[in-house]
Amino acid sequence: MMSSDYYKTLEINRNATSADVNQAYRRLALKFHPSCNSERGSAEKFCQLGEAYDVLSDPRKKATYDKFGEEGLKGGIPPEFGSSGAWSAKYAYHGKPDKTFRQFFGGDNPFADFYTNDAPLQFGGLHSQLVKTQDSHIERDLHLSLDDLFHGCTKKIKISRRVMNEDGHTSSIKDKILTIDVKPGWKEGTRIIFSKEGDQGPNSIPADIVFIVRQKSHPLFVRQLNDLIYKVQISLEMALTGFSVDVETLDGRLLSIPINDIVHPAYKKVVTGEGMPLAQDPSQRGNLIITFDIQFPEKLSAERKHLIKQALSFKY
Repeated sequence: MMSSDYYKTLEINRNATSADVNQAYRRLALKFHPSCNSERGSAEKFCQLGEAYDVLSDPRKKATYDKFGEEGLKGGIPPEFGSSGAWSAKYAYHGKPDKTFRQFFGGDNPFADFYTNDAPLQFGGLHSQLVKTQDSHIERDLHLSLDDLFHGCTKKIKISRRVMNEDGHTSSIKDKILTIDVKPGWKEGTRIIFSKEGDQGPNSIPADIVFIVRQKSHPLFVRQLNDLIYKVQISLEMALTGFSVDVETLDGRLLSIPINDIVHPAYKKVVTGEGMPLAQDPSQRGNLIITFDIQFPEKLSAERKHLIKQALSFKY
């Protein structure tokens, strides 16, 4: 018996998502269905597509196939390997690709858009009415610097997508530029949705493309919601006697902030209104919070210890 590569059958790679599996099966099953493809080998290919989809669309079967291959999937795997919920029984495809096809398309005729007459097509009991479903949305990360999120900016992203040709039967790959207007104050995880910008197909609604904001690290600031955290290393002398901190803001200003209190490890200096813009009202801003890393001397001479004792011998 010839072994099968289900990923190769569906023309996808092993990192394919469930949406990729669905999209590949939809495209190839329509292409090789015996009702519209009479070429030699199309029926066999249609059956292979059904089996590949039956396995890769089921997380348990797919997990077993990915780990143990077709031999482990169809021959069964030892019980100890099935404790995590993997398919441990022997798998056998039911051999009815029309059944898989009907289950995928919900029992409706996916060829309805290709015909103008009212006569129902006769293949496996499918009906003439088409119910289109939308492909699962596609997520992409949008990496932005803290400066981008502070000031706002415009990002242009080129995507390649499959679009239907005028004949309604064939398709081609075309590039498109999507424009994202980044607003000041956007946070990590903000989602930007481009409706129906995924691949077009004759019998499906294109997927939405969703960009998710991922914030890059910054060399000086750590963001906490709308606040900016700025860490300063200081000596013990500075902590006890006072000093001034110079901070260059994201909009290019230099703040000179006096620290007159005695600084202890938990001490924080809050500078109001010098944080990130608020997304709902960029004229308002969070706070700048300065934290301190006190560097203690590694060792002290006897003379210096004596001087410190003298300096601290006063009553509070």
